[in-house]
Amino acid sequence: MGKNIAVIFGGRSNENEVSVITGTMAANVLKSGGNTVIPLYMSQRGELFTGDGLLDITNFKDEGFAKFPRAVVGKGGVYVLKKNKRIKKFLKVDVGINCCHGGWGEGGGVCGLFALNDIPLASAGMFESAAFMDKYYTKRVLRSLGVKVAKYVYLHEPSEFLKAEKLQYPIIVKPAKLGSSIGIECVENREELETAVAAAFLYDDGVICEKYIENRREINCAAYFAEGKVITSECEEAVTKGDILSFDDKYSGGGRSVLPADIPEEISKKIKKITANVYSRLNMRGIVRFDFLLSDDVVYLSEINTVPGSLSYYLLSSGFKEFYPVLQAVITQAEEDFKNASTKTILKTGILNDIKNGSFKMNK
Repeated sequence: MGKNIAVIFGGRSNENEVSVITGTMAANVLKSGGNTVIPLYMSQRGELFTGDGLLDITNFKDEGFAKFPRAVVGKGGVYVLKKNKRIKKFLKVDVGINCCHGGWGEGGGVCGLFALNDIPLASAGMFESAAFMDKYYTKRVLRSLGVKVAKYVYLHEPSEFLKAEKLQYPIIVKPAKLGSSIGIECVENREELETAVAAAFLYDDGVICEKYIENRREINCAAYFAEGKVITSECEEAVTKGDILSFDDKYSGGGRSVLPADIPEEISKKIKKITANVYSRLNMRGIVRFDFLLSDDVVYLSEINTVPGSLSYYLLSSGFKEFYPVLQAVITQAEEDFKNASTKTILKTGILNDIKNGSFKMNK
């Protein structure tokens, strides 16, 4: 029997449009399996819209989404609103899936929204969503787990840019909490560093400067948890035109993917082992992509994407039809986790019953 599945996508993020691609893809794959899909589009202004027409990506041209009903996530489901913002109807939701890239959508906000409203979410949890949205916290967490990361400097404001020179050029400059390679530059001298740092701060309130790793190759591996085990994908190499993986490489046909990656078997096994180990030790859930850098057989873990582009379907399946069982597996896991969490006791101490009248009144 099909389920009522809310697919939330978009968001107050520079990656809003990329998220629409992921969200409409996931929604249509889930619908093909006989589920009732409730699309929830979050605009860059933070408004929620719903309606079956949002399954069609062409309805997002020229903000066409605005003609659809506004919505609010409520206890156990979604309220569809009339034009006067009064409630038109309530749609019960069995489970949700997060397809928001970047911003609060990927950074824990959607997790909190669904958790507060008792809706299981078949995606990464609140901690890993928040931590791995920030490249600085990502490195701190990974180092605590003994995982090798590139040397870096974190900047709190543009005037600190000279601190990065201890890394020695070339240096990669990244907004700390952005994805999709937005605002990333590889710089060769002080003038370029100052300009790139200033530009990165236009997007974010923190900036990571990272030592450029020579002879680098970009290797990706995705994972999810189902039936008591972590399942990892084959390793993929993202081949770039320039020094770094750019937005154009990812979304405008500038780069290409090699799957499986042409790397030694022992390196592939090592990358899969690191992926499964980090995922497992942090008790993660949902589909997560791990982005590695490989240089002369040395493996660095660069970033972790808790809402990867297209949910990494191309790493975990041979096509949309084969991807459906993967989505079905993470949804089943989310429902099981939610059921288990619901059995835990919430303590009520009764201390408020012992407070005397007027205890906290301010005397004039």
